[in-house]
Amino acid sequence: MATVNSVLGPLDTADLGFTLTHEHVVTASAGILQTYPELFGDLDRFKEQAAATLIEARDGGVRTSVDLSTLDLGRDVRLLADLARRTGVNIIAATGIWRDVPRALWNRTPDEIAALFVREIEVGIEGTGIKAGIIKVANDAEGVTREGEVILRAAARAAKATGVRISTHTYAPNRVGEQQIAVFEDEGLDLGRVYIGHSNDTTDLDYLLGLVRKGVWLGLDRHQTSMPIGPDWGGRAETLAHLIKAGVGDRLMVSHDWSVLGVSRTSDPLLSRSYNPDGWLFATRNVYPRLRELGVSQQQIDALNVDNPRRFLGG
Repeated sequence: MATVNSVLGPLDTADLGFTLTHEHVVTASAGILQTYPELFGDLDRFKEQAAATLIEARDGGVRTSVDLSTLDLGRDVRLLADLARRTGVNIIAATGIWRDVPRALWNRTPDEIAALFVREIEVGIEGTGIKAGIIKVANDAEGVTREGEVILRAAARAAKATGVRISTHTYAPNRVGEQQIAVFEDEGLDLGRVYIGHSNDTTDLDYLLGLVRKGVWLGLDRHQTSMPIGPDWGGRAETLAHLIKAGVGDRLMVSHDWSVLGVSRTSDPLLSRSYNPDGWLFATRNVYPRLRELGVSQQQIDALNVDNPRRFLGG
């Protein structure tokens, strides 16, 4: 039996069900939710909207969500645990560091930082006993910077020590996933433990198929109506269909990278729905019907959120 840490304890990967592999309840900055809650407007209203979003997703078939908000993205594991209890949706929390690498870590060694990640996986986060089930890292348009490389190496070492998987934020138009893989390879990490996220911000099939040939998994995890870069959701669906027809559907996972509340955009959780009226069901309601029109079978579609996440997270 393979298990993964959820915010309510170990979860048998056979019980993951329909899984969204890259979502957020909230995206902000470290400590903002706790220190400046007024930026969130009515905090109770936000929590109710978060619960409503999860219940809507649950009623639409979603059973598990991987929440990839790290320390520097405003992670609040107590809130995640409360929402998991209230809604019945399994939530997997992340250790690691996103793009806002804290200055205090810039001159630390990979081993020092890896030990922090391992503690959050094996002991718990912020004294709660809630354990991380995935490691999140991020490199954007600038590529792998000096401090970003330290985080990648730390993540690789923590993954090797614990067996926990790595999920990356990347900038596909600049082929940054290749830079991430190069660091992981240098660390001797099994690339089957790596998920290269935001891969559908490009339609470059040569790049995407090249990543798969290296052995990683691809996160086709941006699909909603308003995206900052790359094609519209229809173009993303076509890229997904091409990859499936190219025979790599067993290495793909689909999600949205959508936050119930992104405090950088708005302090109104209801207004944030204007960016994505379907919430965490956008793919179910829009992308998958389009895939069927493009000749993708229901069995191939089911693999994207059921079979593949189970295999990825369970090994």
